[in-house]
Amino acid sequence: MPEPTIAVLDVDGTLVDSNYQHALAWYRALRSLDVIEPVWRLHRLIGMGGDQVIKTIGGDELEERIGEEARKRQGEHVDEMIGEVSPLPGARELLLAIKERGHRLVLASSGQPRHVDIAVDLLDARDIADAITSSEDAEATKPAPDLLQVALGKLGARAEDGAVMIGDSVWDVEAAKKAGLSTITVRSGGFGDDELREAGAIGIYDTPGDLAAALDETPLA
Repeated sequence: MPEPTIAVLDVDGTLVDSNYQHALAWYRALRSLDVIEPVWRLHRLIGMGGDQVIKTIGGDELEERIGEEARKRQGEHVDEMIGEVSPLPGARELLLAIKERGHRLVLASSGQPRHVDIAVDLLDARDIADAITSSEDAEATKPAPDLLQVALGKLGARAEDGAVMIGDSVWDVEAAKKAGLSTITVRSGGFGDDELREAGAIGIYDTPGDLAAALDETPLA
């Protein structure tokens, strides 16, 4: 495997502090459809694509019955809270540190396009990223590898060309593993270090800023 020259970064929960807003939005959307799922359980599904969440909660039957409407309502509830979302400490510094080392950078989000646009603007990253994805770019989202493969494809690259994932959840690590990428994680997804390591994370840092400061200790040196 060549030395990594591409960084594929998750956005929600990795670069912007939005996981709890998304979990609460799922709770409100499901409750409005008479499905009660504890917020803590929903929080542990954040990082998984919206097309996967309903199936994970209630299987194919629930997906067929409410999936499309639940995703629509969840997006609307995120709209209501989007003003509360902020970049995580050192997020933009991490992006700049990666670019300063000559690497290419993809923001690989499975979020709805309008929410991805807001996050990218919060990070002032439109001129930093070489490519950006959203939920519209792949039929199956994380933990499926499709979105990461699309992200690399936007650069005309493959995992074999040398790439590393940066994420915040076990879903990021699992998707990256299926796509042939190793993953560095931050703790802002709310998963324990043991869970991230068991999933396959090769490094764990508190914040994007901590990772930026230690970048020369990683495969993205």
